Amino acid sequence: MAAPPPCYPAWLTRLAEFRKGRPPPLRLPRPLVLADRVSNRRLRLGEATCITEMSLMMTCWKKNEFNDTACAQEIQTFFDCTAKAEAERKERILQESLGRSGNFGPKQVNKLLKRFPNMTDYN
Repeated sequence: MAAPPPCYPAWLTRLAEFRKGRPPPLRLPRPLVLADRVSNRRLRLGEATCITEMSLMMTCWKKNEFNDTACAQEIQTFFDCTAKAEAERKERILQESLGRSGNFGPKQVNKLLKRFPNMTDYN
């Protein structure tokens, strides 16, 4: 009675085939095509702005029993900071919508993928 052939691990078989001069067989878990859409997620969360100004304003309110007239300078500083941050945010959104940021958002990618879908057959 003949002994069964030895059973080697798959990686060792592929290594032996590669050393014989043949490339190892490539087994892909998925086909190499793009999906028809991407997930609609936020690009990144914005960081908190004007935290220092807000804490100074609240400290002033606490010291002066929430009197706005005594803390007018801190309140104005906080409002200036928030207005500046809002203007920067709107400018960034405008630049991203025009595509000047270098990265496309999920909506723009989905729009382009609809315009240029994957070719599934070559007839």
